[in-house]
Amino acid sequence: MDFDEILVKCGNSHRYQYLLLALYGFLLVFVSMHYFSQNVISFVPNHWCYHEQLENRSFSQIEAIYNQFEKPSCTRLETIDLEAGNATISADRCDRWIYNYDFGFRSMNTELNWVCDQAYKARVGQSFFFAGSMCGTLIFGLLGDKIGRIKALILANLCGFLGDFSTIFTGSLTAFSITRFISGLAADANSYLMYILILEYVSPSMRNVALNTVLGMFYSVGLFGASWLAVWVGSWRLFLACSSLPLLLVTLFYFLVQESAQWLITRNDIDGAIRRLQRVAKINRRVVSDDDFKAFRSYCERNYRKDTVGESQAKLTDMLKMPRMRSSAIKILLIFMIVVPCYNTIARNVEGLGISPFIMFSLNALMLPPSGYLQGLLQDVSGRKLTAVSWMAITGIFAVAAGLILSLSPNLNVLLLVGLTLAARFGVSIADGASSQLCAELIPTCVRGRGVAAAHVAGFAASFLSPYIIHLGTYFKPAPAIILGLLFVAGAFICLLLPETRNKKLPMTLAEGESFGLGERMFDFLFQLRKDKDSEAELETELNEKDIHE
Repeated sequence: MDFDEILVKCGNSHRYQYLLLALYGFLLVFVSMHYFSQNVISFVPNHWCYHEQLENRSFSQIEAIYNQFEKPSCTRLETIDLEAGNATISADRCDRWIYNYDFGFRSMNTELNWVCDQAYKARVGQSFFFAGSMCGTLIFGLLGDKIGRIKALILANLCGFLGDFSTIFTGSLTAFSITRFISGLAADANSYLMYILILEYVSPSMRNVALNTVLGMFYSVGLFGASWLAVWVGSWRLFLACSSLPLLLVTLFYFLVQESAQWLITRNDIDGAIRRLQRVAKINRRVVSDDDFKAFRSYCERNYRKDTVGESQAKLTDMLKMPRMRSSAIKILLIFMIVVPCYNTIARNVEGLGISPFIMFSLNALMLPPSGYLQGLLQDVSGRKLTAVSWMAITGIFAVAAGLILSLSPNLNVLLLVGLTLAARFGVSIADGASSQLCAELIPTCVRGRGVAAAHVAGFAASFLSPYIIHLGTYFKPAPAIILGLLFVAGAFICLLLPETRNKKLPMTLAEGESFGLGERMFDFLFQLRKDKDSEAELETELNEKDIHE
């Protein structure tokens, strides 16, 4: 009796699995807030250099006076003729500003006057956040395979709390950079470890629609909540306090969530795996006989005991020693290095679009539930591979078209601009989610935490190229969109080279990972679509029939 069979007896789509999805949804709300907090606290509203003659003037009057100059936000005026609307430029640098606060929110940049020639300071902090995310993703991925998914998840979220909460008390660039680095340690690791654990405890059907719908819906709630929580509290310090404190509640997961039984098997702890499965069965109100657990123990000792001595000490580099695993690892890294920069470039593009960034954040959030549901539905019908390939290609083609329209239209309508941006956001969410799930399922359980971490680190490292890609637009306007489009098409081709994981048992050991998808050709998944329509139901029916007969 293998793991999937014993999991069916204990329940693989029952109360415990719904509890996992509920806790994952709760986690995603605050993970989303944490991830985009860097954007929220550094929003820069319209601003102009302070002048005593403008104290009682409306923002429209102030804007009209400063718009005469090349850099209206950073130009200091010597004299102003309010009646004629003329002004002369001062030779002194601006050291005080008038801010037109968006919805009354006072950001970190406005409070510390990190604008104009001081604007680089916020970008330095953001760079340290991403540097922290690279280190943290790797560290907590390693810990996830060493000490367990739950402990590593709790530690990651504690880093997120510590970093965000301590940022409240900073006022210098040095302190801000340090706290943002600490906060960045949690980015991604504070959610993907829970995602991995859920993949290892739920039925094939729940990996599709249910998991991706929860991801899209609750991540959307967090994104939407981040925008309007900031508006409600009105201060970046209060916003960080309110969004970081709930991360402490993740420590309760230690008492609510069972450690991955699959991971325990790879650590040569069969007794620990059985104890977790017994608790899952109890929560699901399923009666599993001792004979079933004995059969499962015998299967593990026969099939894994000889391997787990090495598997418990398995290193990520061991994947590179096996030809097929090495090939898959390289492809997975390339996919993340393509998709993550594209995702970050599109998802964080909320300023300079002609509307409030808070409204744009909210509109972006509205794209996530339908994209998450559609992703799950498409994966359920056609599989991970076709979903990832098709939406990468669609989003790539759309990105090129949008770039050409934006560059060739001198007086672009704001609604059209926002519409194109939202359509790109919708497409990149599906492409990112489908490719991430495909890659996570291909990595064996014994190194899944480290493997996913390494892939995310590669993606974050490649994200450092995003500003330079955008900067190319100053030389040739369609260049950024064309580059994004080509990257998506390249990612779609690489996905074609990976095997399909739909309705297949996930590999637990390196040996299983090496043989996974053996003999499958590039386009075999297209010919198996009709054949696979009922394969998921057949797989679960087969497992359930074994449950009944045994």
